[in-house]
Amino acid sequence: MWDTIFNYFDSLTVNTFIRMYWFLFIIEIPRYLLFDYFILAMYWLRRISTKKEYKEAQERFWKEQPLISVLAPGKNEGTNLYKLVQSLSDQTYTNFEIIVVDDGSDDETPTIGRSLEKAGLIDLFLRNEVRGGKASAANLAVRYATGKYILHLDADSSLDRNAIERIITRFYMDDRIGAVGGNLKVRNGEDSIAATMQSIEYLMSISIGRIITDYIGIYRIISGAFGAFRTDVVKRLGGWDIGPGLDGDITMKIRKIGYKVAFEDRAICLTSVPTTFGKLAKQRLRWNKSIVRFRLRKHFDIFLPTQNFNFANFFSSLENVLFNIVFVFLWLAYMIDIIIHYPEMLPLILAVKFCIYTVINYFQFFVLLLMSERWKDELKLLTYIPLKSIYNGCFMRIVRIMAYVKEMYFYSSYKDNWNPAKTSDKAMDHGKL
Repeated sequence: MWDTIFNYFDSLTVNTFIRMYWFLFIIEIPRYLLFDYFILAMYWLRRISTKKEYKEAQERFWKEQPLISVLAPGKNEGTNLYKLVQSLSDQTYTNFEIIVVDDGSDDETPTIGRSLEKAGLIDLFLRNEVRGGKASAANLAVRYATGKYILHLDADSSLDRNAIERIITRFYMDDRIGAVGGNLKVRNGEDSIAATMQSIEYLMSISIGRIITDYIGIYRIISGAFGAFRTDVVKRLGGWDIGPGLDGDITMKIRKIGYKVAFEDRAICLTSVPTTFGKLAKQRLRWNKSIVRFRLRKHFDIFLPTQNFNFANFFSSLENVLFNIVFVFLWLAYMIDIIIHYPEMLPLILAVKFCIYTVINYFQFFVLLLMSERWKDELKLLTYIPLKSIYNGCFMRIVRIMAYVKEMYFYSSYKDNWNPAKTSDKAMDHGKL
């Protein structure tokens, strides 16, 4: 085997090597290793330099003690409600109201929700008798929200004790911030290989990606699982728009009316993820279809030089489209080229790429452990790092390609039963937005 590998490298010319590995060395290493970790270093330097500013913002927050409206919309989430309430009761900050909206559940959610309201464990339980979709349920809660800030949670979320304090403090660092995203980590990572790979992905890709985009001012999505908003901003926008992709959509709307959005990595929320690759693929198909829907259709105007043009918004969407859509099709073209022109070398090419990716992933993982507040728990992910090359490099890219093709040519997000048919039909009526 070693003779085969040695002979393989010995036979390579510089031009051949570049032809076989250009995607890795020209696109992936510069973008996802060199650039990211340069920005990450700058991010930590800024955190050190703004430590005093953060403390002063924290003091202003505690002095004012604003009321926070915690919204938890969802369907068939009855079994998760008590755990959510328990998580909230353990918070260091306690001046909040809890509004739960049942979006047409057909389980015991109405009974459980009303009993929690009667016991005083939540402030208000609301119910849509007919399912209207997550946006509809969230907007119903907004109508009754009385807090200065809205904290939007999935019902299966659980928060670190200081999560509310930390996410809301970020507003007090800059009056122009309209929304703040919290940091998500996986709670059920030990349930299956699929869940374990998502634990690694949330740690190494999603969280770090959001730290990077926050630092350079192009952070683009406030997760519905854990996000905070100024109530006046949400009401000014009329709440969440119906249809798929509501999280990225409202984030872009907030940016377009002149507010900043920020990411607070110190505010931690644990969330449950799909435990099979089939369910995971279905979830990510929905997520990635939404990129096409609101980046390339609904908010395409940010690419145009209108009087409302904003470079940060332009670059935010351009970076998203370039690295998540254009480059994934470029990767497909690259792989087809390798398969056609180097079929006999394909196993060796893939093996070399796998080894290079694995070394890079281990380097990234150990760097991130130094930053993590849960490094002892996350150290057990060490043995699964080699699989990340296959998970991110192949599985997720194939899912993205499928999602983009389905949405670009067939508008398939409007047929996804994650949203009720009536809301998707209404979105279609508004020009397929």
